[in-house]
Amino acid sequence: MSEPDPRPATFREVFAVREFRPLFGTYTLSTIGDELARVALTVLVYQRTESPLLAALTFAMSFLPWAVGGPLLSTVADRFPRHRVLIASDVARAVLVAGMAVPGTPLPVLLVLLLLVSLLAPPFESARSALMADVLEGERYAVATSLTNVSLQVAQVVGFVVAGGLVTVLSPSVVLLLDAATFVVSAVWLTATLERRPTPAGEAAEPASVWQDTAEGLRLIGRNPRLLAIIGLLWTGTMFANAAEGIAVPLTDSLGEGAAQLGVLLAANPLGVTIGGLVVARVLGTARSERLMPVLVAASLAPLLLAGLVAVAAGPGRGAYALVVALLFVAGLGASWSIPLNVAFVQAVPSAYRGRAFGVAVSGLYGVQGLGALSAGLAAERVPPGAVVALAGGLGLLAVVPPLLGFARTRPAVAGDGPAGGPSVS
Repeated sequence: MSEPDPRPATFREVFAVREFRPLFGTYTLSTIGDELARVALTVLVYQRTESPLLAALTFAMSFLPWAVGGPLLSTVADRFPRHRVLIASDVARAVLVAGMAVPGTPLPVLLVLLLLVSLLAPPFESARSALMADVLEGERYAVATSLTNVSLQVAQVVGFVVAGGLVTVLSPSVVLLLDAATFVVSAVWLTATLERRPTPAGEAAEPASVWQDTAEGLRLIGRNPRLLAIIGLLWTGTMFANAAEGIAVPLTDSLGEGAAQLGVLLAANPLGVTIGGLVVARVLGTARSERLMPVLVAASLAPLLLAGLVAVAAGPGRGAYALVVALLFVAGLGASWSIPLNVAFVQAVPSAYRGRAFGVAVSGLYGVQGLGALSAGLAAERVPPGAVVALAGGLGLLAVVPPLLGFARTRPAVAGDGPAGGPSVS
């Protein structure tokens, strides 16, 4: 690989890399499809059962496989040609989601199919991340990672808003078929454009090293105070900041609104993250935004506390709904703290260990998202949804203090190795 160019890369230079375009485009397309399916299934389960817990369980199912087997499943990306892992994962997910679209499918079968679809995410995401590092280097990789982060948020906004509208005018089964179609398009696009690379050298020959690689990733984080602080902040802040998504359906219902307004409510936070991320990247810069980390983290949780209090105090009404959506948007602006934290993560991990560290970090990230959503649903069985949102914001403000202190203490002692290639937390 040639010596990386130290000058800042432009968006045009990144998109000029032929294999980046399908990796970026299919990721965005599949994310939109995933949000369509997530909203459709959550609405379907809530309509059938009127249970906030079951609705939250459905929403959380797509995150939990990362927590259960993410580090282990991620090693699949190193044991087979990565382009094949991507394509096979998309084909399998298209078939499974199409099965969920069959009208009258029993609820337990729907949840099993959703679990199987979710189990394909760790190998897909790990293979995509590894290929990003293969086809990009230096500043191009750093810019590509930022573009992927923004794309994720935009795709969530589009997916949630479109899903809310589609669920209103179409059946959940039709929405699920649209999700299956996104996986088909993704598989065809990747097949036509990705270079055929062999299995990564040295990895596939020793199956026993799957467990060793997983253990090494855990040990690396466990013995590094800087990484422990970064991972602790990432997991804790994300769990409380995203808990409200798991009870979005009953929360919207408690405010007297329907499915179309549900999509807008779900889109408010990722829209804020998108705009906040652009401000962090283009205005504040990584160094300044890292110094402002405590302010940004607080700004991602305090609005949740206020939003929950508004929902409880005001009750049903368009004005209360609009204020809750606005506060969720502000919380998203604050959640842009994940961008400088992403850079700190890449700098703190030696390049040879980034793949394994990525598997551990993202597995925990998805796991805590599922745990937060499930906990919110369980709490909403006993108390109003607005009170659960307020609790998530208030408890989150307390819980992030220890990792924030650890992050501040370890910053001066770390010599970063720059944002050169390697998987990132996205």
